Amino acid sequence: QVQLVESGGGLVQPGGSLRLSCAASGSIFSIDTMGWYRQAPGKEREWVADIGSQGRTNYADSVKGRFTISRDNVKNAVYLQMSTLKPEDTAVYYCRVWTSGNDYWGQGTQVTVSS
Repeated sequence: QVQLVESGGGLVQPGGSLRLSCAASGSIFSIDTMGWYRQAPGKEREWVADIGSQGRTNYADSVKGRFTISRDNVKNAVYLQMSTLKPEDTAVYYCRVWTSGNDYWGQGTQVTVSS
């Protein structure tokens, strides 16, 4: 079993920045893709960004140029640096990892962008 613990959410003003972290622990042999998703109130969960085991990254158009995903393979961690935040970025952010043919979700961390 794999456990994911997220941190770094909070309240930030429009135009501000936040850095989310997600650390994986448990029965991990190697982690494949790591990603971030988000779910705003009344909306479906949506994909934000992901990063492959070799570091290749992909971003949703809505965050491209503002968010940066990265990973630390030694720490089994994935990060999301969010800049130029907008009110529409307000959501619960979840990390997701794929390992040994299974995928796992974190518990979510709230990000609120408001003045």
